[in-house]
Amino acid sequence: MFAKKPLFRLNIRRRVLLGMLLSVLAVGLIGTFSYHSLAQIERKMGFIEVIDDLGNTILEIRRYEKNYMLYGQQEDYDESRAYAAKALDILARLEGNAAEFGLSQEHASLKTTLADYEAQSGRLHARQNQGSRVPQPELERLRDSGKQLVDLSQNLVTHERARVLTIVQSLKRQLLLSVAVFLALGGGFLFLLGHRTIMALRSIEQAAHEIAKGRFTTLVPSGSDDELERVAGAFNHMTAELQKRQDQLVREKKLSSIGVLTSGVAHQLNNPLNNISTSCQILMEEGTEADPVFTRKLLGNIDQEVARARDIVKGLLEFSRAKEFELKPTVLAEVVERSVRLVSSQVPAGVELVRDVPPELVLPMDAQRMQEVFINLFINALQAIKGPSGRITISARRDAERGQVVVTVADTGIGIGPEDLARIFDPFFTTKEVGKGTGLGLSIVFGIVEQHQGEITVESAPNQGASFILRLPLTTLAVTDDGSQT
Repeated sequence: MFAKKPLFRLNIRRRVLLGMLLSVLAVGLIGTFSYHSLAQIERKMGFIEVIDDLGNTILEIRRYEKNYMLYGQQEDYDESRAYAAKALDILARLEGNAAEFGLSQEHASLKTTLADYEAQSGRLHARQNQGSRVPQPELERLRDSGKQLVDLSQNLVTHERARVLTIVQSLKRQLLLSVAVFLALGGGFLFLLGHRTIMALRSIEQAAHEIAKGRFTTLVPSGSDDELERVAGAFNHMTAELQKRQDQLVREKKLSSIGVLTSGVAHQLNNPLNNISTSCQILMEEGTEADPVFTRKLLGNIDQEVARARDIVKGLLEFSRAKEFELKPTVLAEVVERSVRLVSSQVPAGVELVRDVPPELVLPMDAQRMQEVFINLFINALQAIKGPSGRITISARRDAERGQVVVTVADTGIGIGPEDLARIFDPFFTTKEVGKGTGLGLSIVFGIVEQHQGEITVESAPNQGASFILRLPLTTLAVTDDGSQT
């Protein structure tokens, strides 16, 4: 049964486009609503400003009207008429806005009241010109009409200001809503794009750190069929290729080391073979007349020399045999001893190789690869000793506080310059002459130590020798008298 694929799959590109589209739509909608509200506020503020002018004009009408009634000055009456004409002009200009804002009834009432006020004022003016006394009730009606004009204009201003405040409150709610929408869109966008993307990138980052430590971790496919899935596939392919290339480099370096060791092994085999040959010749010459005791002794020598030659060849074969990386409890001193035995034929007569490794130290290690580490370090140390004499010391101590074993390989060679210390573990970097080194030895040592979840550092100065310090995880496995581990 095949898993049913979703009809609409959001890859990263679609997520980005969707997020951008939603953001643009949200900005457009919110901007449109906000612009409409601001434009409405602008129009209403203009309307309120004109109504304020109208209210001030009505107050001026009443002021000059009162002065005229008190003092009978024609100039006051004329000023009152002029402001009345100005008020009518303002009302004419407000007619369209009043209809737009739903204030036609208030506008009509204000216009009717102003006309009535003007008519009453005109009648009173005519009586005064004729010398007649103005009745008190008519004066009261004129005052009431004037007060009504003021109240209507102020009510109109108050009403529109309340409407403006309502629009402002609505705009504030729109802005708050826009913030909430943006936060929701941002959160959704981060979840759609960020959550899986960041988690995938974090997995790639962790896998890259593991590769740097020599552990070739692959990424588990998510089945999303997007850009991240393709990146993960490419990363896994790269990891497989890196592992294959590293294995090739290790094999090539091992072949190089085997080539270096072969001449020494041949020299080591020469002595037992000579002893075997000599014993065989004596037996052949003595024939049946040989003393039985002497014969058994010669045969015993031959057996010992055969075993010696077998051990030499066995050590070389074990070192050259390819096998999978496997950590298991191993006695450190035995690995060191086998490594020393393989390189002993390369040690000049004046160079001393000192071992100071406690026999009870047991570590989780791949014995063959750790043997390769020590052989590379020993060969490098031998090549660094230029004089007729020198010393190579391998020591180990327990660091219980950090749960590690500290192994030090120190030599009395020419040392390493400060400009080369930072690059000493880089692949293909070498300070040796052309043809004398591949530059892979210390790089492979670094990779193997990282595979063991350990670390390696170097301390050196020109003409002061070099010390390579390995820190490997420690176990508490004990070794019994018969060599087994418990």
